Amino acid sequence: MQASARARQTAADSHRTGWIAGYAIGTGLVAVVVALVSAILAYAQSIGDEAPKINAALRDAEQNTAPLGALRTTIDDATAIAAGLQRGRNRLGG
Repeated sequence: MQASARARQTAADSHRTGWIAGYAIGTGLVAVVVALVSAILAYAQSIGDEAPKINAALRDAEQNTAPLGALRTTIDDATAIAAGLQRGRNRLGG
């Protein structure tokens, strides 16, 4: 009888050890996930803090480059003037 009692005790200890190991591994994994999520949220916060500055810089760039939209008109006008000058030169024999 003592042998069967020892066998049951050993099985119970083995079962308990498995649960303890499972809880330890689970707790470790949860800690790692919490650390990673915290780091991601910190980076997201820093990006969010920079977003208004980036938006303001883009607005400034848009205002500073708006005159370039009229550049095509200027090029077309300059081309027409150059063509007119070339025709004038040809008529004068030059």
